[in-house]
Amino acid sequence: MPTLAKDTRLHIRCDNEVRRLLDKAAAYAHMSVSEFVLRNAVEQAQSIVQAHEALSLSQADFAAFLDALDQPAPANPALQRAFQRHARHVK
Repeated sequence: MPTLAKDTRLHIRCDNEVRRLLDKAAAYAHMSVSEFVLRNAVEQAQSIVQAHEALSLSQADFAAFLDALDQPAPANPALQRAFQRHARHVK
């Protein structure tokens, strides 16, 4: 994680046992507690976001997806209404 100017604060509270554990882990990693917590929180956050936002397909599924893009099904009435609602609400 690159070092960047930090312009916001994050305050967290923990019990003494957790604080001692964080202090010890940060010392082993040769970091401040803030840097240790931030680095590990960011790595975990990136992993969680990627797991929820990434899409992985097998080669067969990807081929089927591309075929569907090339030959879309005709819009049924419900889809047409959804398009109209979207056009009214999203500008």
